[in-house]
Formats: sequence, C-alpha cells, structure tokens
Amino acid sequence: MYDIAIIGLGPAGSTLARLLDKKYKVIAIDKKNPEISKCCGGLLSPDAQKILAQFDICLPKDVLVDPQIFSVKTIDINNNIENFYQRFYINMNRLKFDNFLISLIPNNIEICDDSICKKIEQEDNIFCITLKTKKTERTEKAKIIIGADGANSIVRNTFYKKNKIHKYVAIQEWYENSVNSPFYSCIFDKEITDSYSWTISKDDYFIVGGAFPPNDSNMRFEMLKEKVKNSGIFFEKLVKREGCFVYLNKSIMSTCTGKNRVYLIGEAAGMISPSSLEGISYAMESAKILAEIINKDCENIGYRYFMKTLKIRIRLIFKILKIPFMYNKFLRKLIMKSGIKVIRKHSTKNT
Repeated sequence: MYDIAIIGLGPAGSTLARLLDKKYKVIAIDKKNPEISKCCGGLLSPDAQKILAQFDICLPKDVLVDPQIFSVKTIDINNNIENFYQRFYINMNRLKFDNFLISLIPNNIEICDDSICKKIEQEDNIFCITLKTKKTERTEKAKIIIGADGANSIVRNTFYKKNKIHKYVAIQEWYENSVNSPFYSCIFDKEITDSYSWTISKDDYFIVGGAFPPNDSNMRFEMLKEKVKNSGIFFEKLVKREGCFVYLNKSIMSTCTGKNRVYLIGEAAGMISPSSLEGISYAMESAKILAEIINKDCENIGYRYFMKTLKIRIRLIFKILKIPFMYNKFLRKLIMKSGIKVIRKHSTKNT
C-alpha cells in the first residue's frame, strides 16, 4: 500500500517525486525507453530556466547541444513574410534532460520503470493500479493518484473525461546535416496546421516537425516537408522519426487540477502554452505547488491546489488571448509588418 502513486516521470512527475516529504511512501510509474525521447524541440524556455534556478539546479554540460541559437526565424508562408525575433532558449537534448531530472529523485521513492499503467480503478478509498510488463501483470494500491502522464494521460482519461481538451499529434524527423546552416524557425501555414511547425538544428542534425490535427497528421507532415524543401533546405539521411500527443489548450476551462485524491500536474492538467506548446515550466511549477501542499498535510488538497495554481491559469489566459495574433492570417500579417521587436540581420561580406 502506497500513500501516493505518481503516473509519469517527465519534468512534472520527476519534480514532484523529488520534492515530496520522506514521510510518504511513494511509487513513481513510467515505462521509459532509454533511447527514445519525447517528440519535442528540446528548447528550455526562460520560464523553465527560472524554475531550475529557484531549485538551485544546474544542468550538466552533456544535456546541452550545439548550437545555442539566439533568434527564431518566423516564417509566415500564407503572407510570404520572414522575420527574425530574439529568443532566450537553451538548446538541449530532451532525453538527457528528462533522465537528469529522474537522477535527482531521492532513493526513498520507488521508481517503477519497467511497467505500463494499463488501468486505474477505485475501490472505496483505495486506488488499484494495474501494471503490465512484457510478461506479467500486477496490481499496486495507493491512497492518492497523481497524473503526470502528459497529453495521453490515463489518469485524466479515467477520472476527468468530461474536461475535454483539444488533442493534436506532434511529429518530427531527424536528418543528418552537413550542408544547412544552423537555425531555429517557427512556421505558420493554415494549409499545414492551425497550430505551428518548426525546424531546429541540434548538433549534427536537422529536425523538422509540427503539431497537427489527429485525423490527417501524416499527410500534413509530408506537406510540411515538401514546403521546407522548396524553401531551399536539403534533407540528407533520415535518422529517426518521433511522435506523441500534445494538448492545444484553447480554453481555460480545459485546465483540470483534480479533486478527491486524484490530481493532475503539468500537461496532463492542460498546463501547456497554446501559443508555443511550451510545457516544461508549467510542469515543474505545478509539481512544486502540489508538493508543498501535500507536504503540509493531506486535508483539502484539491481546493488548495486549485487556488494555488491560479497564477498559472492567469498566465495561460494571456497565452490564449495571444492565439489570434499568431494564427489569424490578417492579424499575424499586421504584427509582422509592423516590425515590432524584429532583429535586422547585418550582412558580413569580406571586402
């Protein structure tokens, strides 16, 4: 019998596991492939950097990758506009970042990384968790369930189906790169997706990806690649392809923190930026808030967690209000044509 079961060990789950008081008996469940990372651009935002600084966590150098890029090339295909804007992201290896956060979890937390959570059922005041490995199935029991399992959250799907949220499919491919100059781009094209697409350089690789409506995501991804090729980018040898579900939070009502001893943190709670799809900062912040509440006592957790995450939901409201200026063709054109915060590139020609 565990006091707390954490489902998912991304930035949200690993942060919560690290911060929970040792008085609790905790199991953290997440079957991870040590060679497969989440489909993610692997850029650490300033907000996520701030959270790490608050924790006094420094990243080891093997988490970082080359190059460190100081601007984003914003490509508006519909309006035929390209602008550069300054950005303060850290370029990193997402798999190594996740594994680094897991390595910080204290030894008193039981980590179950060989099983998939197949089902969660409630029996009176106890939750029965069915775990499946390649060969066996077993059941663990816990008094509190924490869903930190992202956009395909079994916890959210089991207990909060009515709190609907838009689910998209993120797809990206890695290619060997010896000819393309390093850059990071953000691509807008209504024909491809009503979200956005990206390209990014990472060590000796070139990555192209995007977030697409689930019905025809593969067709849209192939369309994206063709348009990127037509812009003069060379695709060399394909190294790997990644995909995952991602939430596109278009309404603050889609955010769900949980109640009755079933709580959600990070992307599982809908705490992900609808404008940039950045979720690491929200994952670690919501985990920190929930850990502080649980460590104090286990009374009225749901209400206190809901109130303490108000500041996160307010920030998400501003992100939602930003959506029309990013995804509406006419409004985006006005913003990009205005030249606000645009970086003017200087040519460097030898004379």
